Parts: sequence; C-alpha cells; structure tokens
Amino acid sequence: MLCLGIESSCDETSAAIVDSKRNILSHIIYSQIPEHQKYGGVVPELAARAHILAIDQVVQQTLEKAGKTINDIDVIAATAGPGLIGGVLIGWLAATGMAQATGKPLVAVNHLEGHALVPRLHAAAANGGDGATSVEFPYLLMLASGGHCQILLVRGVGQYELIGQTLDDSAGEAFDKVSKMLGLGYPGGPIVDKRAQLGNATAFHFPRPLCDKPGCDFSFSGIKTAARTFLERATAPYSDEFINDFCASFQAAVVDCIINRLENAMRDARVIAAAPKTLVVAGGVAKNSAIRAAMERLAAAHGIVFAAPPMNLCTDNGAMIAWAGIENYRLGRVVHSPIAPRPRWPLTEL
Repeated sequence: MLCLGIESSCDETSAAIVDSKRNILSHIIYSQIPEHQKYGGVVPELAARAHILAIDQVVQQTLEKAGKTINDIDVIAATAGPGLIGGVLIGWLAATGMAQATGKPLVAVNHLEGHALVPRLHAAAANGGDGATSVEFPYLLMLASGGHCQILLVRGVGQYELIGQTLDDSAGEAFDKVSKMLGLGYPGGPIVDKRAQLGNATAFHFPRPLCDKPGCDFSFSGIKTAARTFLERATAPYSDEFINDFCASFQAAVVDCIINRLENAMRDARVIAAAPKTLVVAGGVAKNSAIRAAMERLAAAHGIVFAAPPMNLCTDNGAMIAWAGIENYRLGRVVHSPIAPRPRWPLTEL
C-alpha cells in the first residue's frame, strides 16, 4: 500500500510517499523559515500564501522522486487540523481535489496524531542516530512542539488519554521567546540547544514551576518571565560566555520540569495499569539534545525503552502524515463526506 501524505499546518509545505512496510519512498519539505526569520516568528498570512505557491510543485516532486504517478497511489492523506487554518486549508483542498479526481480514498489526519504515531514509522536512538526500536502500543508520549506540550498515554490509533499538559506556554514557545530576547534568531530551539552545550547550566538560577506540586501539568511562563527579568538587569550587548551560560541554565530548567512531570506521570494509576514498555518523545522539541538524553536516562531508570523519531521527522513533515494515513486507513477511517478543517482539534476528540 502506498500513501501520499500532505502537511501544511504551519510553515512547512511537505509531501511524502510511504508504504505499509514503513519505507519512505520520497519526502519533500519546502521550509518557509527564510520568509519568517525577519519577523522573529511565523506570520500566518505569509505562510498561507507560500503554501499556495509551493503545494503543486512539492506534490509533483514527491511523485517524481519516488518514480510514481498519482495512479500508483492507494491512499491520500492530509492534515485537517489543528494548525494555522489558512495553511491547513491549502493542503487539505489539494488532497481533496486529487482524491475526487482519481477516486482514491482520503484520510483526514490530525496533525498531532501525525507526531504521535511517527515513532512507529521510524524510531531512533537518543542521539538521533541509528539504533531503531519497534514502538508498540501502549506507550507513554511526551508531545512537545512550538504550540503544544502534553503527556499522553497512547493506547492505539485514535486512542489518547491526556495525562498532563501545559497550563500556559509550550516548551517550544519558551525556547523561541528566549532566543528572540537574546537576539539569536528564529527558530530558537536549535540555536538555544547549540549554545547551551557550550555553557554552564548553574550560572543562572531559573525557577522550576510546579515541580514541588503533585500532578503532571506544566508551566513555562514563569521561566520565560525570569529570563526577561534577568536580561533587563544585564547590560547588552551580551558576551558569548553570558549567552552560552544563559541558554544552558534556561534549558536545564525546562528539562528539569519535563522530567519531574514525567516522573509523576509514571506513577499515575492509569499509566501503571497500562504498563507501557516505551517512553517516547515527539514533536519539534524532540530534536533537543538535552531533553532526549534526560528522557533516555529516565526510561532506563524505570526499566523501559526510550524512543524518538529521527531528527528529520521531529519537525512538521509529510512522512508522518502519510504514516498516520496508513494507520487510520487500516481501521477504515476514511472521509465519506465533506469535512471542515479545524484550527483546534485535541487528540482526545478523535
């Protein structure tokens, strides 16, 4: 079975062809980062226009790279939400048009489920290299991106139980904001991670919100506010040593919060009853080296396996949508009548 997957929920126009044996035949990503960098973040209107200009070429290149035509495709899948609705509409309408023209079955994929299931397509070692492991249900998932931060018990396709979530900012948003405060650029996560590896993680004392509280919910706004307060008291321009130490200290606080909440999640009665054998991280923040390493240590301490997508499948991509399309198609979850894409679509509403 071949599935053509299309992703357009934010600032990447991407398409991929994946087969039911977990092979990625082709994968094209057109990134809009250069268009948004000067604004320090994604501008929704610009993103939608860029998707319009790129979508046809991205799909055509994906088919050509795989040596296929649309007639060779068995299933078409596309993100139907959540995300920036202008971008979501572009990808969804393109997929709908192809499905109607060819009579191919169409699958509406929840973008977050794409992230949640992609470790079942390809899972890598904590350092992002080889060392793949098979991820079977159930598993405990840390889903962290620029817009979301959740701990989920994944029981199966479409079966997600929310264990904890952020009460304010996402981890990815906090990384981007701190990078912007320091004048490091966008996207901030990879830049902060790289600078943190050169710094002293104890140079600045950041708060660890909620870490002294029961439960599994996160709060990152206090860490972000502390960063702003520190910088308001400092004298710009900041030295490289200052920036490296600041990034290392900030990142250590975020990692501590994530691990603390995951520790609590592992003691949650629902998680204990499900007895997951794998701890998974997914989403754009899953590229962070410190988070991956800390979660790998946590998994080992609890006698379970750690898994994460390869680095190129952490951020938004068409391959994860194609694989989620295959997983849902196997269960008969196809579109039979017109649906409206959704800017908000919690996993718990699948």
